[in-house]
Amino acid sequence: MSLSDMPGAVPDPAAFGRQPAGTPTTALAEPVQRVRPLWITGLVLVNLGINAAFFGPIQVLLGQQAAHFSDNDKEAILALVTGAGAAVSLVANPLFGALSDRTKSRLGRRVPWVLFGAILGAAALIALAGAPTVAIMTVLWCLVQAGCNSAYAAITAAIPDRVPVPQRATVGGLAAMGQTVGILAGAVIAAAVSGNFAAGYWICAAALPAGVVLYFLRSDDVPLPVAMRPPFSLSAFARGFWISPAAYPDFAWAWLTRLLVNIGNHMVTLYLLFFLTDAVHLKETQGIEPEFGVLVLTGLYAVMVIVTSITGGLLSDRVGRRKPLVIASSVIIAVASLILAFAPTWPGAITGAIVLGIGFGAYLAVDFALITQVLPTALDRGKDLGVINIASSLPQVLAPLIAFPFVKLWGGYVALYVAAAVIGMLGAVFVVKIKGVD
Repeated sequence: MSLSDMPGAVPDPAAFGRQPAGTPTTALAEPVQRVRPLWITGLVLVNLGINAAFFGPIQVLLGQQAAHFSDNDKEAILALVTGAGAAVSLVANPLFGALSDRTKSRLGRRVPWVLFGAILGAAALIALAGAPTVAIMTVLWCLVQAGCNSAYAAITAAIPDRVPVPQRATVGGLAAMGQTVGILAGAVIAAAVSGNFAAGYWICAAALPAGVVLYFLRSDDVPLPVAMRPPFSLSAFARGFWISPAAYPDFAWAWLTRLLVNIGNHMVTLYLLFFLTDAVHLKETQGIEPEFGVLVLTGLYAVMVIVTSITGGLLSDRVGRRKPLVIASSVIIAVASLILAFAPTWPGAITGAIVLGIGFGAYLAVDFALITQVLPTALDRGKDLGVINIASSLPQVLAPLIAFPFVKLWGGYVALYVAAAVIGMLGAVFVVKIKGVD
């Protein structure tokens, strides 16, 4: 792999237009051939591995490690670590997406960065198991974020590279299914190790490389033609990360709506372990360990996400509409937040998890398909999706900053979840501003 030929200028992608049906897909053509089940399976497994490695720590292991360092300051430690890691992801996702757009490799543009991310993330997770201080824990989690974002940026860009628009919400739903099964697997890993967070990190580390094997073998990743590699310019490369809202308003509105919905969602899930411990009092009222409670809620959430991501994606592709389903799913997510706010009980938590899964599954599938239809250029799919993914990563920075004072100073978990609902609803409102997609 060589990055010496990365371009700084963007050729007109219209010169590389649609291919006739039945011809092989090239790097910049709008795909017209439906992707096959084996390719989709590889895509799903990569998403599964990334999310198992990522959400096992996010949901439980980092919280347990934070409590290991200081039970009194566990919320602040967790906010510091997750916020720093999310800050890294803000840079890593669009950067690795842009590098994958411009990578010169016989393996193609996306595969090298999927492999690199899996190796880096696994190595950092193994080291995280023995982190002796909060500072080192923070640095290592940042490296995990860098690796996972490298793999995620590349595998996400592979979808508009290879999947035609009429199949895109369906494949997006299946990718969301892989993400959700990965989240559930992360919770299973965390629960299975029974508080031994070091063992949990080792198992999460194994999930990353295991998830990329099939995609590596059957990706059919297509190299970028030499003619599409203008001379590299650092200033032009840096400027490319700014996508003008005036020039591409639909892209800007799609970015903002994803940001708001994800802020609300992260505010709901960030302190789930502590919510079950300190607000629901799960062990005292139900005799259930909070870690096991997280597993139960994640399982219910995952089942509903799997169902609605697939059915929502199929429905959206069948009717050819995106916005109504995105709006409806955003409203459902907000309702889930209100259930948790006003029913801080074990039955309330179960209901909230189910409703959240129903809304977020459909949202993941259909919003992703919508976003791929407002990307500015074919040449920069990876970079542009990386910029979009900032709207998923930035909430990991903003949500702890917003959530912490609500929990500690401004009314506790009731106020936290009401605020999450309001923020998420704003995301539903702004979807109507997108004009280029139905």
